[in-house]
Amino acid sequence: MYAKQYEVTLPADYDMKIIRKRVAEGGHVLDDRAGLGLKAYVIRERGIDGSPVNQYAPFYLWNDTGAMARFLVGGGGFQNIVRDFGRPVARHWTGIACHAGPARTAPPKAASRRLTPVPADADPEGTGLGLSALIEWETEQLRRLSRHDGVHTAALAIDPHHWQLLRFVLWSGTSAPDQDATERYEVLHLSAPGLSGLPEGRDW
Repeated sequence: MYAKQYEVTLPADYDMKIIRKRVAEGGHVLDDRAGLGLKAYVIRERGIDGSPVNQYAPFYLWNDTGAMARFLVGGGGFQNIVRDFGRPVARHWTGIACHAGPARTAPPKAASRRLTPVPADADPEGTGLGLSALIEWETEQLRRLSRHDGVHTAALAIDPHHWQLLRFVLWSGTSAPDQDATERYEVLHLSAPGLSGLPEGRDW
């Protein structure tokens, strides 16, 4: 499992109805995309739920890295973003764990993201295993969070270049009650052709 997200930050006076229309008309295109676990078409609107920006920030969980590569560089869809908004940074993370929540059968309406740096002192004992211990703890926290009644899907992943942890959760309600979230989103559409193929629990 690989996580990917790009953020298209828009002007403060941008009419977000344009993005809503874009997703309403084209969000179904990836509903049957081979290799894709899920794509959450998420937005943030300036002044709503604490957001300082207008932003279109689709989030993906991929089951197949070849399919992910084709989407990005093989004319598989990302060219439409480049054409309309320029080429944003596409961030990606290696999957660590994923859980189906009690609300898996309900369409998600909100999402939360928590980005946290892996501290440089994550190995206080000097064994080289401090990172492993931290990941074990984070994995258990994800498992517990995934039991929340409103959780559709909860995922944990890591960026080993910048040493950053990602926790992304889809919620069935209109708000994301993750108290530790650094960003909260509205979900406009979910394409989930390979949802059943996503790992359940640890992905290693």
